[in-house]
Amino acid sequence: MKLLAEALTKFICGLLLVGLLIFLPAGTVEYTYGWLLMGLLFGPMLIAGFVMLFKSPVFLRKRLDAKEKQATQKGVVALSGLMFIAGFLAAGLDYRFGWSKMPDWVVIVASVLFLAAYGLYAEVMRENAYLSRTIKVEEGQTVVDTGLYGIVRHPMYAVTILLFLMMPLVLGSWYALIVFGVYPVIIVIRLKDEEKLLTKELPGYGEYKQKVKYRLIPFVW
Repeated sequence: MKLLAEALTKFICGLLLVGLLIFLPAGTVEYTYGWLLMGLLFGPMLIAGFVMLFKSPVFLRKRLDAKEKQATQKGVVALSGLMFIAGFLAAGLDYRFGWSKMPDWVVIVASVLFLAAYGLYAEVMRENAYLSRTIKVEEGQTVVDTGLYGIVRHPMYAVTILLFLMMPLVLGSWYALIVFGVYPVIIVIRLKDEEKLLTKELPGYGEYKQKVKYRLIPFVW
């Protein structure tokens, strides 16, 4: 019950915060694309939360822990937070003043890709029981090198890039896309720092890097 309360509290706080960041600058709750993103973002999140609660509460607790201890990662988290705030504010203001003229088909395609990315994210969580929101090596942790981890070394980051770049398109805002466009740079900083830690502290990770050459995009990088 304590874990359920903690998870629901964080879920509701996130829901309210994102709602305020989108609809307050928009100046109205009649921002259809705003509601679309809210549904696409928080609907699957709620379902996934209850699945983890009943099937793997230990994994859910790890997902709720977002307190980074390393200085570089703290900076990355702070920068990501600023990006989200600025991006949602830009989308709301964009809607209020009608800056963007985005075709509906772009929003539809972005919504489909967003849900597809959510599905891939769920697969990454299924494959890697050690996956957490903070950079650390757990006792007894082993290298996962199958499934998506056999294609790129950081499938979670690859999927989140797709997720977050689709958000401004779902919101119908080209200007918000410019803001969210810094996210891949943030991820590159995060994963390079993470790989230093994993290479040093996780047995077999050096060999894994030789086996799986690409970090985020197959045949590219």
